[in-house]
Amino acid sequence: MTTVTTLVLTAEIMADGRFLITGSGPHGERIDPEALGSTLFAWDEKSFYGTFLEKTEYGLLLSPSEALSFFASPAWLQHMTYELNHAFTSYQEMARVIQQALAAGTISPDFEQWKMGRYGWKMTDAPEDVSGLCRNWLTLALEEALLSRGEVGLAWDQLLTQFPALMVMGSDLSPHLEEKEWLQSIGWLPDLTPFRTCLRLVEAEDSFSDWQLSVYLQDREEPDRLFLIERDLDSPHGYSRADIPEEWVEHWERFLHDLHKCQEILPWETPSSAEPLLLSRLSNEQAWTFLTASSLLLVQAGIHVFLPAWWEQARRVRPKLKAKVTSSVGASRQSFLGISQVMEFEWKLALGPIELSEEEFEQLIKQKQRLLKIRGHWVQLTPDLFLQLQETLKKSKGKNALTFRDVMKMHLTAPEEQEDDLLDDDELDAYSLTMEVELNQHLLQLMHQLQETKQIPILDQPSTFRGTLRKYQLEGSSWLLFLRRFGLGACLADDMGLGKTVQFITYLLHLKQNGVSDTPSLLICPTSVIGNWQKELERFAPSLKVFVHYGNNRLKKEDFLPAIEGADLVITSYALSHLDEKELSSITWNAICLDEAQNIKNAYTKQASAVRDLQAWHRIALTGTPIENRLSELWSIFDFLNPGYLGSLGDFARRYVHPIERDQDQSLIQQVQRLIQPFLLRRVKTDPSIQLDLPEKNEGKEYVPLTAEQGALYETAIQEMFARMENTSPMERRGLILTTLSRLKQLCDHPALILNEIATSEEASRSHKLERLLELVGDIRQKGERCLIFTQYIEMGNMLQRVLTREGYGPVFFLNGSTKKEMRDDMIARFQNEALPDQERGAIFILSLRAGGTGLNLTEANHVIHYDRWWNPAVENQATDRAHRIGQRRNVQVYKFISLGTIEERIDEMMERKLSLSQQIVGTGESWITELSTSELRELFALRHEWLDMKG
Repeated sequence: MTTVTTLVLTAEIMADGRFLITGSGPHGERIDPEALGSTLFAWDEKSFYGTFLEKTEYGLLLSPSEALSFFASPAWLQHMTYELNHAFTSYQEMARVIQQALAAGTISPDFEQWKMGRYGWKMTDAPEDVSGLCRNWLTLALEEALLSRGEVGLAWDQLLTQFPALMVMGSDLSPHLEEKEWLQSIGWLPDLTPFRTCLRLVEAEDSFSDWQLSVYLQDREEPDRLFLIERDLDSPHGYSRADIPEEWVEHWERFLHDLHKCQEILPWETPSSAEPLLLSRLSNEQAWTFLTASSLLLVQAGIHVFLPAWWEQARRVRPKLKAKVTSSVGASRQSFLGISQVMEFEWKLALGPIELSEEEFEQLIKQKQRLLKIRGHWVQLTPDLFLQLQETLKKSKGKNALTFRDVMKMHLTAPEEQEDDLLDDDELDAYSLTMEVELNQHLLQLMHQLQETKQIPILDQPSTFRGTLRKYQLEGSSWLLFLRRFGLGACLADDMGLGKTVQFITYLLHLKQNGVSDTPSLLICPTSVIGNWQKELERFAPSLKVFVHYGNNRLKKEDFLPAIEGADLVITSYALSHLDEKELSSITWNAICLDEAQNIKNAYTKQASAVRDLQAWHRIALTGTPIENRLSELWSIFDFLNPGYLGSLGDFARRYVHPIERDQDQSLIQQVQRLIQPFLLRRVKTDPSIQLDLPEKNEGKEYVPLTAEQGALYETAIQEMFARMENTSPMERRGLILTTLSRLKQLCDHPALILNEIATSEEASRSHKLERLLELVGDIRQKGERCLIFTQYIEMGNMLQRVLTREGYGPVFFLNGSTKKEMRDDMIARFQNEALPDQERGAIFILSLRAGGTGLNLTEANHVIHYDRWWNPAVENQATDRAHRIGQRRNVQVYKFISLGTIEERIDEMMERKLSLSQQIVGTGESWITELSTSELRELFALRHEWLDMKG
């Protein structure tokens, strides 16, 4: 490599203010930027001898301050010759001029640049022909230094603190300021005037008297020394200077100059070069203008202003429209209210300590006074405020009258009381009238009881209830009846296994005992638990007449109403709620109860719409998981319970769902919690007050590798997905990802699930997951214990039933969505019947997660195996609690199977890192996977080969 001894340098300034330095050899050969940096900055320790400089393929990029240092004094190497282009030499000349000005301190903030809304600097002693580029370079270099965390930057921060006027620029700068005054205000030049000119506004006696405007001079050194400048028409310029200190007289022209500025600013003054006399008595309108606008302009122009002490608070008062409830809502004799009950109000406008009735406010507005002294307090009344008041009242009357629903929402979502209840500076420019509701004594008590359920009176156990209720169960049934009294829907969201069933049964018995049962109540539940409900009702409430509307022979059309006459409770399924909508909607039910209410979580399904359209005197939802995946599910349940309470689904999504699920906005989460809390009662098993004394639940994970066959199929499925994804629409892409996701999950269970093969005696050896299951079941059966096995796939359930039966563990029960009700009831009864021998009652119960994950009592099992994962903690816990519930006497062991190195392990790791989203009232289901980028998908789906079993 030939050593270059002659270096040809060129320089140009870029659009962003940086300088590009390029170098070449004597014959035009380009010098590599790395070599160029180490050559030009061979002695520069700051850049680590050129190493830290920014480089492009063309050359070196220098910041304005780096360029200033380089061009002003380049450290040339002695053994090299340098040829510089014209631009390079002109930059050198500019850099020296700037460095000399900086060294001499002959620089100053550029007033013209500040007025244009940006920082700018100029050289006060610069040559007349100095270029705009030179001034711009100075500004950029200084800005870089000021923004740094070095010595200059820290000094600038201190200066900003000492002289906040430095931060005022653009339209915020007073047009009445001259450059010298501005430089004095920012502390750049000393102000040798011994006084400040001040105006003082003194309030009127009442709303119709004049205000007094006085002129003072204030001692700069001793601010408490104030001198009133009296008007004196015989004196030059109309003011007397007899009472001011003698040494101030020579500065009288400054005072007159300030008065001229005041004349320019105050809109009622006519500027006069002869006598700058200011009006000393102001009308109410002029005083309001002075307080709200002119005083700020005067301060910006350097004139000090003294305002009445009360003004700062009066201008910040947060105007409120108060609606005082006058309806006798909540009175003890009122047995029914309803969320849509229209309320009666007495309206008041609150302005700080003053409260005006609607009539008083209108009367005051007619006086057209912006400043009013009412009951000893000054308040400001603006046309904007009056218009807002009229608009708010208009929206709250007639067909838009406020209901109990609105009152509750306003009360529950009202912001926390602020000590002074004043507007912040940011809110002053565009405040809006806020509305708050003032509850009467009865409503206050009701709200308190709804928010503090412990305050609700506990009713005695009905004499017709067979058994003994726990204290928390009595509290739950009493809470349901309390909300019924006011026509408010209730969501009983107790943890699985705490006895939601017996609490609703107790509710029904109270209704019958008190004669509140002219029509039957309706229970809608999953088909899989109809039999369970029948058994529980027979056991705890044999006095209730129960009619089951289910099966091919169910009565329809005109036969339906006669059939249910005299019944206390009609039971039907979610599927029939839509198919038999005509029959079910032909009556106003005493109460409608949804068991496993998450079944209507998808608001737009025909099933959910049909359920919400049914009529009832009271609505109840029972669910252990009010939110399984998304916040919109909560809306669907609450729109059934209290229609319209959370607004439309679109409004609820915009206001809460999107910001909470996107940002996990804690303030909005708390607001939703406050809204739903009065209508949602949730207790968990671990609550000390429950005192369940349940045995322990131990959870563990069973990690198993894939076989070589599974690994090859896994890789093929992923490659096919990415190959097909390249030319798909967003909708097709989502469908392809979810289809592949399902295939991979099934593949982790067993390869036969995706190959559609006929069963063989060797099928267990093709999946380590299945092999591990057989080992685990063997250990469980050796101890004489029972287990539940959950899977999402019917084909897998059939295979498990087949293999476990073949291994001698029969009878093995399998419950899924297509199992007939009679068969379901028989399997559950046999599994739970301790009197039957093992060969009849069965020791292994396989359940599809959707059909068997809710509503069942299977406490004879004390082992729960999740063969494949649902990836939703709430759903998995609900399934587990088929065994871990009241009635369980042994510790429950939970096993979660995970295929190593696969998407199962990746998502399990992600779930472990997350909070329990349902507890946060927020979450996402599997659909989030479809929104990942292609690179994120590759990382998520990729098979980690170190866990692949290549032997089998």
